[in-house]
Amino acid sequence: MPMKKRIVLILILMSACVTGITFLQLYWNYQNYKSTVKTFKHDINEALDKAIEREMDARERKIVARFKGWLADTTFVTITCNNKNRDSNTVFTLADTHPYFKKDRGVSFSINAFTEKLSHITPKAKAVFINHMGDSTLRHDLKNGFVYFYTQRLGDSLVKVVDKSRCNAAALGKFYKDELLLRDIDAPFVINPKKQNNPRPFLTRTLNAGLQRPAQKDMVFAGFESPNLYFLRVMKWLIVTSLLLISITIFCFAYTVKTLLSQQKLAELKNDFVNNMTHELKTPVATINIAAEAIQDFNLSKASADEYLGIIRYQAGNLTNLIDQILKSVISEQDSVSLNLSKVNIDQLINGIVQEYKPQSDKANVIVNYNNEDEVLQAIADKPLLKNAIANLLDNAIKYGGPGSVINIGRHIENGSIIISVTDNGPGIPAQYQDKVFDRFFRVPSGDIHNVKGYGLGLSYAKSIIEKHKGTLSLTSKEGRGTKFMISIPFIYHETSQSSVA
Repeated sequence: MPMKKRIVLILILMSACVTGITFLQLYWNYQNYKSTVKTFKHDINEALDKAIEREMDARERKIVARFKGWLADTTFVTITCNNKNRDSNTVFTLADTHPYFKKDRGVSFSINAFTEKLSHITPKAKAVFINHMGDSTLRHDLKNGFVYFYTQRLGDSLVKVVDKSRCNAAALGKFYKDELLLRDIDAPFVINPKKQNNPRPFLTRTLNAGLQRPAQKDMVFAGFESPNLYFLRVMKWLIVTSLLLISITIFCFAYTVKTLLSQQKLAELKNDFVNNMTHELKTPVATINIAAEAIQDFNLSKASADEYLGIIRYQAGNLTNLIDQILKSVISEQDSVSLNLSKVNIDQLINGIVQEYKPQSDKANVIVNYNNEDEVLQAIADKPLLKNAIANLLDNAIKYGGPGSVINIGRHIENGSIIISVTDNGPGIPAQYQDKVFDRFFRVPSGDIHNVKGYGLGLSYAKSIIEKHKGTLSLTSKEGRGTKFMISIPFIYHETSQSSVA
């Protein structure tokens, strides 16, 4: 299967995997959300039940306190006792002080917990009777929703108090908030919200808070407008875990895709390089072979033999240069290569490069100008490697600038660094290729790949060398308006000279 098809298949499978994981995480979080909402609804209803119980208990205690006050009031009721019975147990009698009916003699009963045998009431016995009637008997009646008429006046008074007793919304709200916090819920709520004016998506059951339920109706419910913060707090670690897992999966997918595409691109560039290199090797080898056969097979004059030998030397030189470029590129990629640093006169270095490339620039009908200021700049650098880097930029400008182009080389100091620029007014580099020109084996497409000699190694080699010097190599270019390469390397000092460097 071709490399491209394999990559496409891998991308499809990985995309399906990432999509599946993402959907599973979303589904899992949705199910957790539903479970959280269900638990929330259960808890807010349970909390309201408990809050209503506490609020009703508070009202019942107030009624009991009033009831005890009535029992203690001798103008209201009369409490007596005697032990005139078979077991001589104390029997208490409760009657209205001023009964509605003369024949109404009240109600009599004993208290199991009271063991004293009394023939008449005492303050202690009366206190025991009052507490028993209030804390036990009346509380039991109120819990069951009943009001018993132990005497007519007591019954009438209790009915009035119980009928007027209504749920205290403020007290209920406080109790409800406490119950919610016990269940780790801090969402805002409203007791008995008006549905038509303030719709709330989360409502509790409607419960009866009347003391004489179900006969007495005092309906209560609570509403929650938007408990999203509560849901988020409950589910935060699940959400964070899911997002982290999805992010890691997507990152791994993206990194793998990038690696695969880079490998594919590198394979294509290497194929182009091999094809181009094959052509570049065949030409000098074929020329050398033909020249050698001519010398061997023909009886040539000395002048002709010297001419053929010159061709062989020239083509051998081309092969040597080609091999040198490849070796330099390989060596520059090795981190273990150490620099042989020394003080380098930048102006002398650039002038030497310009002179070396003068035959090439003249042949290509290209003008090379070096503009230096009235100062001598020196840097700590590996002179041969730095020379090769600058020479590669100049060679690149001569090759691609075209006949009649002008190349300007300049240097200046900026922010503690020496800036060396190589600018041409050639065709420029299209924007889509500017980030790739420093990649190994990359050449800007030009229709005929052999129209301009090159192997896609020069700029990559130059950038590697500059970076080993703790510097940078960058470019600015506009298509049709030329290209400017800039080297930035640290400098040690500069001296003002009396004359410009030639």
